[in-house]
Amino acid sequence: MNIKTDTTRLRRALGIPLLVFYGLGVTIGAGIFALIGEIVRLAGDHAPQAFLLAGLIAGATGWSYALLVSVYPRAAGEAVFVKIGMGAMAGRIVGLGITLTAIISSAVVSIAFGGYLGTLLPIPQTVMVLGVLLVLSIAAWMGVKQSVIFAAVITVLEVGSLIVIALSGAPLLTDAPLLLKVVTPPSDAVTWAAVFSATIIAFFAFIGFEDMVNMAEETIDPKRVMPKAIILTLLITVVLYALISTIAVALPDREALTSSSAPLAVLFEAVTGLSGKPIAVLASIAMVNGILIQIIMASRVTYGMAREGLIPSWFGKVGEQRRTPGRAIALVTLLIVILALGFPLVHLAQATSIVILVVFTSVNLSLWIIGSSLRQRSQVGRINDNTTKKDVVYT
Repeated sequence: MNIKTDTTRLRRALGIPLLVFYGLGVTIGAGIFALIGEIVRLAGDHAPQAFLLAGLIAGATGWSYALLVSVYPRAAGEAVFVKIGMGAMAGRIVGLGITLTAIISSAVVSIAFGGYLGTLLPIPQTVMVLGVLLVLSIAAWMGVKQSVIFAAVITVLEVGSLIVIALSGAPLLTDAPLLLKVVTPPSDAVTWAAVFSATIIAFFAFIGFEDMVNMAEETIDPKRVMPKAIILTLLITVVLYALISTIAVALPDREALTSSSAPLAVLFEAVTGLSGKPIAVLASIAMVNGILIQIIMASRVTYGMAREGLIPSWFGKVGEQRRTPGRAIALVTLLIVILALGFPLVHLAQATSIVILVVFTSVNLSLWIIGSSLRQRSQVGRINDNTTKKDVVYT
């Protein structure tokens, strides 16, 4: 593969539709498929409020991302934001944290995917993991447009299943007393505590939208397009989650939902009368989608950090023909394979949530620091302009 060091850049091929599909694909996935039952168990009739509160938390950070990417539309978004606001060392730590989170979560999902298919096919789990990672790394290397289109197709299936559930469950939304309970805030501290506990869990169903900023250098007119895509992604996600959770609490038999390890499949069966197996299969497809998107994101963060001088520049090379960061993709895939096949991941996977919250806090703090700096510069500029005008008048 021919490589150019300085002149070859990532191909700008993404507009709002593909970016929104990318954002939905990385946000809607294993979270809602696995968490809806636990959230309904904790919050009861107030489960939709838990999703709305989680959406507000995600939306506040999403607004920060939208503002920052409109000014600094570069790959390794979070690392760049924090580097500008808090310095190179903080940017390096945040960038490595984001990359590590993506790699670990991809390893965990790869193991889950291999285990699921292993129950259906007589193939060793190790072979399954290696096979899916090899195929997905090649898809990521082939080109961002091709890989995002592939992810978009899977996203259509995911979102389509949620829409089918929403439409099929619409008759359950005619229960006026229940809807009144759903929109009425809790009246006691115990219920509020349960709602807040459910909100913390629901928040993880929104994690992923932040990955969108790492596609800035492959976006057409990113300063205009990227902020709109982030906001649209979050709005669509909130609406879908609110509808699905409202239908879930309207089920006559909630216990079947809350006690199931495949709650969305149970919900699908209840509202459509059809088998939930297609949803279970779709959940495994969602895992493939999640792995692909995480490989794309982690490789772009690695590439962007190399471009910013935060890690060795060797990883910032872009293939001349495909114009994708092949070296970064290879590194990310290799690390996922090592983790998936050789390390216990339970505690590491739990730590990823802490890393994400630290990153969100760092990005919001960086926005405040950058905003304060820009305001100070603006004030100094106005003072200098006024001084110059006075000098001209009195000369």
